[in-house]
Amino acid sequence: MNFGQRFARFTTDVAVRWPRLWPLLRPLTRKQFDRAAPWWDQQRSSDAFEPLERALDEVPAPPRRVLDLGTGTGRAAFAIARRFPEAQVVGADISEEMLARARTLTPPDLAGRVHFEAADGARLPYDDGAFDLVSLANMIPFFDELGRITAPGGTVVLGFSGGAGTPIYVEPGRLRRELASRGFAEFAEFSAGRGTALLARKPA
Repeated sequence: MNFGQRFARFTTDVAVRWPRLWPLLRPLTRKQFDRAAPWWDQQRSSDAFEPLERALDEVPAPPRRVLDLGTGTGRAAFAIARRFPEAQVVGADISEEMLARARTLTPPDLAGRVHFEAADGARLPYDDGAFDLVSLANMIPFFDELGRITAPGGTVVLGFSGGAGTPIYVEPGRLRRELASRGFAEFAEFSAGRGTALLARKPA
């Protein structure tokens, strides 16, 4: 891993174990992704979203309200919108530069259903139970907020494009424990491409 990747792994480990320390790391994380925005899509592998897509295959019902958290340049949000043509999709990120790229890249046929907002995953500006599906692709999971914003009967999908080698990565056992303690009761793990994903569902 290069320095930026090592910093992402360090930040992930700290934020998952001690989420109260996240405000200390947030400015550097935002700056890191702002700087990366112009070349982000060029350095992403062609199979980066295969794990997430594999988990989305198992979403039990088409969602109407979707949040793609840590959306970056919006690629996962676009894929979700095409997969679920009745869904309204919000892409949220702390990086304004990433969001600017996502807005520029939004295909005209999706412009009415996909929009992008600045938001911090640790303190989201959305109502309790606001989303039927929450997706995270290589994104730090803030478990309290995932539990709060996911509707009863809703689903969270977490994809890691390089499996355990992904700079932003949380091992499945920890994901299961943290989500189970916040009301999720159904879990499934997937492997696709070079990566892994986990699906968690909240009982209706």
